[in-house]
Amino acid sequence: MSSMIVISATAVPDHLRGALTRWLLEVTPELYVGTVSARVRDELWTAVAACTDDGMAVLAHPADNEQGFQLRTAGTRRREPVDFDGLTLIAFQRESQEAANSI
Repeated sequence: MSSMIVISATAVPDHLRGALTRWLLEVTPELYVGTVSARVRDELWTAVAACTDDGMAVLAHPADNEQGFQLRTAGTRRREPVDFDGLTLIAFQRESQEAANSI
């Protein structure tokens, strides 16, 4: 069964952006939305995770949990999804804040 997914991919190679537009709509720069099967979603995410390098990517897709969705992340990022008693919350890494304060 197909379901809607959202992928945000920042600072990724152009070839990855082109591959994503084969399956999803690029509604704004680097934000992709579409309805695909779980198998296509997993294959797309494998390609995204392999190509992020210095960029970052986030995938949101439906799941059977309290929030109704699941997040996957790849690449370097300041925000980290954390499971808190079954709810996904976003934690900020403090390293970048401490580095900014020392300048």
